[in-house]
Amino acid sequence: MHLPVLLAETLRYLKADNPDISVPRLFVDCTLGLGGHSERLLEVSPQHHVIAFDRDAEAIAIARERLARFGERFVPVHTDYRQIKTVLAELEAVRVEKHALPVAGILADLGVSSFQLDAPERGFSFRFNPGEQAPPLDMRMDRSRGETAAHLLNTLSERELADLIYQYGEEHAARRIARRIVTERDKAPLVTTAQLAELVVRAVHQKGHWRIHPATRTFQALRIAVNRELEGLEQFVADAIEMLASDGRLVILTFHSLEDRIIKQTFRFQAGMCRCPSNQPVCVCGAVPRVEILTRKAVPPGEQEIATNPRARSAKLRACRKL
Repeated sequence: MHLPVLLAETLRYLKADNPDISVPRLFVDCTLGLGGHSERLLEVSPQHHVIAFDRDAEAIAIARERLARFGERFVPVHTDYRQIKTVLAELEAVRVEKHALPVAGILADLGVSSFQLDAPERGFSFRFNPGEQAPPLDMRMDRSRGETAAHLLNTLSERELADLIYQYGEEHAARRIARRIVTERDKAPLVTTAQLAELVVRAVHQKGHWRIHPATRTFQALRIAVNRELEGLEQFVADAIEMLASDGRLVILTFHSLEDRIIKQTFRFQAGMCRCPSNQPVCVCGAVPRVEILTRKAVPPGEQEIATNPRARSAKLRACRKL
């Protein structure tokens, strides 16, 4: 079962950990996964309601069954979190009276769940048991649409591949890896995670001893590209803040520096901090204080949580409060 990351901290920054049970409150979990965060939000108060999004239909089905005991207090929606304004507007017309509440808090956990990472057929990981068939290069969070990682690897030019791996994976050997990909796919299409992992090793690290597998950054880059993980993040933050009631909280969990940098800079802009060049005499960026930033620095998981759940080690939490 997927362990929700930074759970206690998330509840605290959402002001959901010590609730007034006489006051109904609505939360939006933008990345439901298997429902760990949503479950706890619903458990801490019988007055809490959760509308939850996920673009993975399989995860939605599992979470729906897991959280069925909460009845109408839990409303799952199969959609991308970046559609938050559209979805909440549509739900407004059909909500039962008890759900017609201002949004008290919004959560977005931008990581890939263990459910997805550990499912071989999803192709997110290059690790699989000896003797098993190598997983396909898929990497789609929503397997009902979009291009697979294999499609990108077999169709992008060498330069496009190098740029993708360098930009999204921060891989300094991106050009060597891209060159090797093109050489290998000319012989036969790349279709499995094993093929990609092996060619990356041959391109950058052939000794066979490493602390972090040489293909890690390349796999990250492809996953980000396939799922458009960095696209629309700034607009999502703006839309989420717009959907919040006054004094509502927005909590975002990130798992790599590219995401965290975007969230940090967007929070600063939403807090009214000008992002015009320092030599520009008049502000034209339109920065207006809409939120108060609650986390001066990103909040990391504690040592105990990392020991229990090693995949939490790269998590960072940032939170803000709508003015």
